[in-house]
Amino acid sequence: MNTPSARTRRIILFSTGPVAVVVAGLLIWQLSSAAFTAQTQNPGNNWATGSVLLTDDDMGAAAFQITNVIPGATGTHCILVTSQSTVPGVVKIYLTRLGAQGLEKYITVSMESGTGGSFGDCTGFVADAAALPAISLATAASTYSNYATGALPWTTTGASGGESKTYRVTWVFNTTGLDQAAVDALQGTAVSADVVWELQSQ
Repeated sequence: MNTPSARTRRIILFSTGPVAVVVAGLLIWQLSSAAFTAQTQNPGNNWATGSVLLTDDDMGAAAFQITNVIPGATGTHCILVTSQSTVPGVVKIYLTRLGAQGLEKYITVSMESGTGGSFGDCTGFVADAAALPAISLATAASTYSNYATGALPWTTTGASGGESKTYRVTWVFNTTGLDQAAVDALQGTAVSADVVWELQSQ
């Protein structure tokens, strides 16, 4: 048996070093790439806006078209307001476009909200706790002139199928405290106003 020379032994020693390094590197790569994994997912996500819709049952007609009014005259009218919104909100009532032609201080209005009744017919109306005491149209128009200052807030839930509230309005031609001359001076005067129900989402 031949014994390797000293030169041969050096070649073997030098050659085994790089091989060992390569093998060790392969082992480390294999260990670092092996891992446990798991996934779950929630597909189909999207976002869409809700909508607000407010209608009433007046069929485009004014609640009050009163002529030949005399002192002390009064009247009552109901209107049904319906929210068909998909999101919660708050409905408020206010007055706009006051047509002040001398009668605005003497027509007083009061308002209640509740259930039952419909446009022009208050049969079955049941008032809830919300009410607006009698004030003149002039005062109402200056006090409740936009949504921010609106009266009788009604919180809607966005319930499917819609939700409704009935409002009963009572007016009086009030000349209390006026002498006969002042009352006579009101002949031929008038007043007009738009009543607005506005819904804003929360």
